[in-house]
Amino acid sequence: MSKKRTKIILIDDHKLFREGVKRILEFEPSFDVIAEGDDGNVASKLVRQHKPDVVLMDINMPKVNGVQATTDLVRKFPNTYIIILSIHDDESYVTHALKTGAQGYLLKEMDSEALIEAIKVVREGGSYIHPKVTHNLVQEYRRLAQDNAAAVMEGAVEYHKPLHLLTRRECEVLQLLADGKSNRGVAERLYISEKTVKNHVSNILQKMSVNDRTQAVVSAIRKGWVEVQS
Repeated sequence: MSKKRTKIILIDDHKLFREGVKRILEFEPSFDVIAEGDDGNVASKLVRQHKPDVVLMDINMPKVNGVQATTDLVRKFPNTYIIILSIHDDESYVTHALKTGAQGYLLKEMDSEALIEAIKVVREGGSYIHPKVTHNLVQEYRRLAQDNAAAVMEGAVEYHKPLHLLTRRECEVLQLLADGKSNRGVAERLYISEKTVKNHVSNILQKMSVNDRTQAVVSAIRKGWVEVQS
């Protein structure tokens, strides 16, 4: 039995960028780009007409931006997953976008592997945030934590690996996630396959009772389970 194909709609006001993304996605046998638009105001109509699994949504568009369009889509079509595409890696953009209900946030500097991985993860009900963005969110969390002595006092958290919960390999993977590594980066560092990395990440999320890698890293920092460079 053939695996169900993932239907994708692409919303971005830059035609050249859309064409490049479509070209990448055409190499993935399980993906179908079924429609595209150049502004958020057409997103609802296209989703209603084509019933996609995933929408890739540009955050900056001239009439109706991606945040506004995502808010509308999440309310009207809860079974359609949204991945935000952005040039902004600032944590304020990320948190604002994710609060709308988007399941993913990718920087437009992404490579093809990250794009494909994000769609697959989100399609299965998970969340995906660009590794560089994850790193920035972690740094912002550390800054806020250090500024607020009532939350986490500087030096109050002693570093220790969570061997009571994770295997040694999972601890290594968690540390590399905190360093901002993608699945591919983790695989290259540990000399293992990306599939094995995905399995480790899945196990980590399950054991830590969190929904995505960003939550895992922030929780690990709070508990002193990873070392984060200043």
